[in-house]
Amino acid sequence: MVLKFFTKVFGSNNDRILKSLQPLIDQINSFEPQMQALSDDEMAGKTYEFKGRLEHGETLEDLLPEAFALVREASVRTLDMRHFDVQLIGGIALHRGTIAEMKTGEGKTLMSTLPAYLNALSGKGVHIVTVNDYLAKRDSEWMAKLYNFLGLSVGVVLHDITDQERKTAYGSDITYGTNNEFGFDYLRDNMKFESESLAQGFLNFAIVDEVDSILIDEARTPLIISGPAEKSTHFYTQVNAVMPAFKKETDYTLDEESKSVSLTEEGIAKGEKLLQIDNLYDPSNIEILHHLNQALKAHTLFKKDTDYIVKNNQVVIVDEFTGRLMTGRRYSEGLHQALEAKENVKIENENQTLASITFQNYFRMYDKLSGMTGTAETEAPEFKKIYDLDVLVIPTHKPMVRKDFPDLIYKTQKEKYDAAITEIIQLHKKGQPVLVGTISIDVSEDLSNKLKKKGVRHNVLNAKHHKAEAEIVANAGQKGAVTISTNMAGRGTDIKLGEGVKELGGLHILGTSRHESRRIDNQLRGRSGRQGDPGSSRFYLSLEDDLLRIFGGDRIHAVMDKLGIEEGEHIEHTFISKAIENAQSKVEGHNFEIRKHLLEYDDVMNQQREVIYRQRRQALEETDLKSVVLEMIEDKAYDLVDEFSQDKTPIKEWNLEGLRTAVKSLFGFDPDLETAVQRNDSPEQLSENLYETAREMYNKKMALIGDEQARQLERFIILQTVDTRWKEHLLSMDHLKEGIGLRGYAQQDPLRIYKKEGFEMFQGLMDRIKEEVVDILFKIQISTPSQVDEMKKNEQEDLTFSHSDGSSVKQPVKRSSQKIKRNDPCPCGSGKKYKKCCMS
Repeated sequence: MVLKFFTKVFGSNNDRILKSLQPLIDQINSFEPQMQALSDDEMAGKTYEFKGRLEHGETLEDLLPEAFALVREASVRTLDMRHFDVQLIGGIALHRGTIAEMKTGEGKTLMSTLPAYLNALSGKGVHIVTVNDYLAKRDSEWMAKLYNFLGLSVGVVLHDITDQERKTAYGSDITYGTNNEFGFDYLRDNMKFESESLAQGFLNFAIVDEVDSILIDEARTPLIISGPAEKSTHFYTQVNAVMPAFKKETDYTLDEESKSVSLTEEGIAKGEKLLQIDNLYDPSNIEILHHLNQALKAHTLFKKDTDYIVKNNQVVIVDEFTGRLMTGRRYSEGLHQALEAKENVKIENENQTLASITFQNYFRMYDKLSGMTGTAETEAPEFKKIYDLDVLVIPTHKPMVRKDFPDLIYKTQKEKYDAAITEIIQLHKKGQPVLVGTISIDVSEDLSNKLKKKGVRHNVLNAKHHKAEAEIVANAGQKGAVTISTNMAGRGTDIKLGEGVKELGGLHILGTSRHESRRIDNQLRGRSGRQGDPGSSRFYLSLEDDLLRIFGGDRIHAVMDKLGIEEGEHIEHTFISKAIENAQSKVEGHNFEIRKHLLEYDDVMNQQREVIYRQRRQALEETDLKSVVLEMIEDKAYDLVDEFSQDKTPIKEWNLEGLRTAVKSLFGFDPDLETAVQRNDSPEQLSENLYETAREMYNKKMALIGDEQARQLERFIILQTVDTRWKEHLLSMDHLKEGIGLRGYAQQDPLRIYKKEGFEMFQGLMDRIKEEVVDILFKIQISTPSQVDEMKKNEQEDLTFSHSDGSSVKQPVKRSSQKIKRNDPCPCGSGKKYKKCCMS
């Protein structure tokens, strides 16, 4: 059947897996006549039948053949689309927690309905993750016809919906949304003050569309929710003013390969002179040094109209992988402010991290994860190592006939662009549509200007001209169409060929540069040759392109000189192609190291985050937290005695006055230490007596406001204290990470030191939370219930949601665990007992 076209193309292991699925495909197909015979109502009734069979012990795997056959027939009736056998293969791969690599135009969106329906039968929800709101909305509305027909509900999580709409969307059987919204909603839920306002629910099964973009490209920086920090912005202006005086090689060295810049000894001296500072590396000047380094990055590594644009007097980031504007997002650690100073626009205040998580750690929380894309095989080792995801290459429904021509390499960029324009004009006259891929906004606009002068009508699709994206991409396959695009090129929107275009050779892809990642190049090529359509592709390169210049351009230049290549002539050579591929592999390896490094550090934070969020969930979901508070009081009674007791020393020889003062300060009563001395109490006896007295006092105090209000107060104090101290801890961990690299100079492993010191800081955090909760509850003056509500209202803050070194969309945020005993192992993994570690 479908597999007969594919023998050894995809490698033996991939081939074996595909062959092993053929009996299951045959089984699904055998149910087709049975499903076709059902009425519409009977088809919807199958959903209830399947749910009942699950309750009686059958598994999703048992139901798969019938369920897939049901979805295929429902698709025919509602969408007039029938799943191909290759889409069934992809659906099985997704259901089994695998990445399905499927060529552009093969119907990934329709394929996802198969595992989404099957897994939604469990009642735990399915999340379908897309790269932008447009696709989330489009796909949810499109596929809702099918799901609703079968009795399932569909929701969509968009950036600008209300809290109630968000909660309703997550309550649906199948929920569409972007990776950012899913991640931020997880963080939002862990900042809320009422269990009724929690939105997201189970992290059961996620299908990630364009999985390479979301889990690889966007995984280099974490999602961050931040609030305003009280810092002056004058340093940015002051430091920016001296930047023109700094000269490359003399005052700083620039490593384009690793994208880093460093001050030389001369640069340090110049900085000290211009900023009138004796020693930049004095601890008191560390903030100015940080500003100087960030300003240097802004002026040397970040290019206007490539990495960012200035729009409406604001610096707006351009996504390097998609070419889209990342409106509202901000670079972190003061870099965005340095760019604002460089471009002479208003400098916004810095933000302080309140909550953060990497995409790696967020998506690894799902019980089952899968993904689909047209380009994943090149990153298969990373998917396996980070996410434990295998990649299965799915055959195309029809053979791929696109012609991928060898690269043409020129000496200079001028020669390259002249040659590219000549080919565009020739193809345009012939009537063959052309999609021109560029790596930056300024290149796309420069090409556009040159084509205008030549009288060639065309469309430009980049971050500055993106409103008609879907329409431009949809028309890019019409006869004579010329479309110039950055990497955004409409991922998720098929380019369909117009009448007569197939006879002209289909859509031609003309790349004007190679991207650092082979996947991005493959994505551009993948816009052509969909579902067996004809098409072609070619890349035009020059030795002045960043990729070739940084990674081995001199060697290629020498080859061209030896061959006597004249101006305007190009070269095609296997050595050149191999050198380019090696350069891309080197960059991909470097970027993988960045992502792995980020994950290694976030894994440390993730252990701590899980403990804190588990505590918050306990505080939100348990109706009575009195036992938790009494346990904290007991712990503090024991801690105080431990602090002043001495092993095998009689109680009368302790620092009793110090103990008395500490007990008074925390609990507000004078302990009967004289009696304890007379009885020669053991530390355990004295601790227990202190606890009993403190507990009695606490019960009397809470009785004054009644049981219900007391429980409400306890919940609020615990949540407020956890959030306040966690925020401070995040800042401390940020500072620790910023300086940890310097430990390498002392022959220390920075990551090991970060783990050790971070753990010690976390132990201190847990102790401070416990002590502060007890301290507040014993000292608080009892107010009316309305005052307690007002305190909660004041907790609403203007927050910033950021990703890709930072999204700054400001929004107000309205904010399960088992009981762990004192002598149980601590859940943080330290190996210590809970009472000696992270006890709450």
